[in-house]
Amino acid sequence: MTDYAIEIEGLTKTYAAQRGTGPKTALHEVDLTVPAGSIFGLLGPNGAGKSTLINILAGLVRKSAGQVKIWGFDQDVNPRQSRASIGVMPQELNMDPFFTPRASLDTQAGLYGVPKSQRRTDEILRTIGLTDKADAYARTLSGGMRRRLLLGKALVHSPQVLVLDEPTAGVDIELRQMLWQNVRKLNAQGMTIILTTHYLEEAEEMCDEIAIIHQGRKIAHDRTDRLIGQLDAKTLVIQPVDPAPEALQLPDGVELERRANGTLAFSYFRNRTSAEQVLDAVRAAGIRIHDVATAEPHLEDVFLALTKSSEDQAA
Repeated sequence: MTDYAIEIEGLTKTYAAQRGTGPKTALHEVDLTVPAGSIFGLLGPNGAGKSTLINILAGLVRKSAGQVKIWGFDQDVNPRQSRASIGVMPQELNMDPFFTPRASLDTQAGLYGVPKSQRRTDEILRTIGLTDKADAYARTLSGGMRRRLLLGKALVHSPQVLVLDEPTAGVDIELRQMLWQNVRKLNAQGMTIILTTHYLEEAEEMCDEIAIIHQGRKIAHDRTDRLIGQLDAKTLVIQPVDPAPEALQLPDGVELERRANGTLAFSYFRNRTSAEQVLDAVRAAGIRIHDVATAEPHLEDVFLALTKSSEDQAA
């Protein structure tokens, strides 16, 4: 077993010029490592280059430069082994409407060269909850069931690495919970999971490490807790006994949000202002405190701060 499920060095992808436009570089010398056995988040706004990177890993797009290793296999030296080491659940619902789930899984396994005696079709159908729909045409399946089938097709060749590209986009809560249960189970069995999602709360809850890509460049990569800890921001939420006065004299750098439920949210940076200074200002304004709580930053705050910083630097 390798220490890293994915090793990327200097990965660059430039698309040829189209009519009326010049060449477009989607990835700029990206370096990235994904620890084996982890759940890894790959985040970024639309157009950041995530899909290009995933398609290169899947062997669907040819890189312009750089090195990619999947489970220790170099894509250029051992293309078949590297491709067999990864399974991708795409965002798009692409499947033959006249195939049954059982036929789809068998056909996919055949494409990967899995012998009939080693195919796990029934096991995978149970895992994705489609045993009772095994012989129904795919066109009769609901959207959620089709998404589950995509997960099953990504698992037919028992890959060491599973990429989930926006797996919960447009799905209901029940399917989302079932999907995460399966992901945790697969990860507990040793499979490395790479997740792209626009639901940052999911990434914060699920991922051991997170990398953020913006405008084709990696702008952050760290353990999830450390990434969130990069933000020095803090919020002090106070519930006053009586309605607060309109005018408050606050320390420099402290911002006040008056919430609809009557609470006051004071945002500040801990390296410039202490909670005691905020409380002193509240007391000086004659506000009696019924309750007080603090709120720590979330991954969304980090994401917005880092992408904005990247845009400012590019400008």
